[in-house]
This record gives sequence, structure tokens and C-alpha cells, in this order.
Amino acid sequence: MQEEFHRIKRLPPYVFVEVNRLKAEARARGDDVVDFGMGNPDMPTPKHIVDKLVETARRPDTHRYSASKGIPGLRKAQANYYQRRFGVKLDPETQIVATLGSKEGFANMAQAITAPGDVVLVPNPTYPIHEFGFLIAGASLRHMRVSTSSDFLISLDHAVRYSIPKPIALVLSFPSNPTAMVADLDFYAEVVAYAKKHDLIILSDVAYSEIYFDNNPPPSILQVPGAVDVAVEFTSLSKTYAMPGWRMGFAVGNERLIAALARIKSYLDYGAFTPIQVAATEALNGPQDCVEDIRQIYKGRRDVLVESFGRAGWQIPSPPATMFAWAPIPEKFRHIGSLEFSKLCIEEASVAVSPGVGFGEYGEGFVRLSLVENEQRVRQAAKKIKKFITEYDVSSHQSVVSTTSDNS
Repeated sequence: MQEEFHRIKRLPPYVFVEVNRLKAEARARGDDVVDFGMGNPDMPTPKHIVDKLVETARRPDTHRYSASKGIPGLRKAQANYYQRRFGVKLDPETQIVATLGSKEGFANMAQAITAPGDVVLVPNPTYPIHEFGFLIAGASLRHMRVSTSSDFLISLDHAVRYSIPKPIALVLSFPSNPTAMVADLDFYAEVVAYAKKHDLIILSDVAYSEIYFDNNPPPSILQVPGAVDVAVEFTSLSKTYAMPGWRMGFAVGNERLIAALARIKSYLDYGAFTPIQVAATEALNGPQDCVEDIRQIYKGRRDVLVESFGRAGWQIPSPPATMFAWAPIPEKFRHIGSLEFSKLCIEEASVAVSPGVGFGEYGEGFVRLSLVENEQRVRQAAKKIKKFITEYDVSSHQSVVSTTSDNS
């Protein structure tokens, strides 16, 4: 048999395969699975955005190749968003590139800046592209436990001093997927100062910057004076405007890094379909009450999840942001691990969750629940979970050790 391709060999086994298989089998049997697994927004895209897409798609001239870095109006709209939301001034021509979602932007930035063997510092647990985008590009990875405390700076300094070769980049992601952890400007200021001193690139993912619940909007790292000298930030319309399938995001910040990303993209794509870009422009420039509406729907689901699961015997910390809850496995099941517990949730309760180990080794002991089911369904799941965790005899369960991997 022929040897597996080099880049494919570097990707570890997909730990969610077994969970997804069990979920499919349960549905094939007719089971009603309440699915908190994939972070796939279920709400309809706001009507004015869809209307603009339809209107633009009826124009034959918009069916031609588009602009790889994004049409000018879209990049200007993103610049206006950063000005009004963060007070950050950006040049649409040199500091903004439209991407096919933040995931593509991250992967192509990795291709643009990484040489084989370069060391990149990545959070753990984290959204998989933060890690595997660089792995595919040939980098070596050093994991850092997700934190916004002073311990993070100590760990960062240790990683920089004891990595050979010296790391070229640091990935940050707040609000965090999967942990829902948030960062403040003081934290960002310390990281930026350290990065400038040690010649580190910072890649910041703020895909969930508009999904927050406590009247403290998460900041941008670019609000820190001088951050643009070392940082690029990635955003997405997927969650903010319930547009996941549209695949529209942005990279903004340092001109040299943005130029490198734009050049890589110019060889790989012609940009998103022009009507999608025009509709995305409408999303950014149009009425923003829909953003608050979406935020409140997630907040309502979060509150019901935390309250109803708590009454069921599973205490889940209330996430301050994102569309996820990061839940410690109930004590009774902790010894079997997150993958086995996730499988049991499907088999015994018809409830799907994502095993924490799929987001990195430090995710073990947790599962991620996506807020993609309505409040009635959340309560329904809580009743199933209560019966499961109360009645299941875990002493008879055979635990299986899992490996880390990728997830959506």
C-alpha cells in the first residue's frame, strides 16, 4: 500500500468521527437527538441582508469573477465598523482583506508567514484551525493553556525563551471557542508589549466579539496603541449576523501581514461571489438592531441551559460570551473522559455534545455545548440528561483513551 501523503500524515485522528457516527445511527433509528454539537447557527439571516443578496444576484454583471481581497465597498464597510465599534482607524486599501470566513483567512495567513519548522504558539484548548492551519503549513506547535491571568505572561515568556527556534507568532482567541473566556485591554496591552520586545507576530481571532451578555463588549487587540505594528485580527459575519454558510470574514491590521495574505489569496481564489460581498456590505452598513436580537436569543438559551441543566444535576458555568457553554463533566463520569462521556450522552440520553479533548489535550474533563437549539429543546434535553446521570451505572462502563483532533 502506498504511503500516506506528508501533510495528511501530520493531521491526527478525528476524535469526533465516533460521536458523529453514533449521532447518525440514533437519528436513523428515529431517535430525536437534541444536538448541541457543532457550532452551526440555526437562526435565519436577517431579511434586509437576504434581500440585498437577491437584488444583486439578479444583475448579470455581478456573476463574473470578483476581487480576491474584497470589493472596495466591503472593505470600506469593515473599516467603518472598526471605527464605530472599537475606535480603531484602518486603511481599507492596505489594512483590510475580505476572507472566505475567518477559518480560510487563518489558514492562508499560516501559509503566507510560515516556513517549515517555524515554531508557533497556539492556545489549548482552542478552535482547531488555530492549530492545524499552521500544522498543514509545516510549522511546529507549542501549546499554551488558555488563560487571561498573569500566569499567561509567565507561560509566554517561558515558551519564547525555551523554544528552538524562537517562535515567530502567537495565536490569541477571545472570546474563546470553546471555553467562552474573555480578555480585557490590560491583558492585550501586556501581550502587545511583550510581542514587540521579542519580535512576535500576534494573530487575534475575535469571531465572537458581538456575542456577549454582560454589557461589556469584548475589545479588539488593535485598540492597544502600537498593536498594529505586530498584530492582525480576524473577524467573521457568521455569528454576528447569522450568516455561517455565506463564508464571509476579514483580516485586518498590520500592513505587511495583510499584504502577504492578499498575495497568497490572489493565487488561490477570486473572492466570494460578488452578491454575497454586496450583501455583507449591507450587513455592516445597515440597521444593527438584528445584532442585538441575535445576541438576546443566545442569552436566553444560555440562561435556560444553565438553569435547567443545573436542576438536572449538571452544574454548568454561565458563559459571559460566545454561543458555547464549556461544561465540566459531571463528577460521576469524570474518570471515563470527555469522548466516552459524549458517546454516552447520545446513546443513553439522545443528547449530542462535543468532547473537550477534540479541542486540545487541556480540554479533557470538559464538553462543549453549542447554543443552537431553542429554549424548549434545551429544557427537553435537560430532562433526558437528568434521567441519564441519575440512573446510569457508570461502574460497568469500559473507558477508552482518546486522542486530540479537529472540530467545527
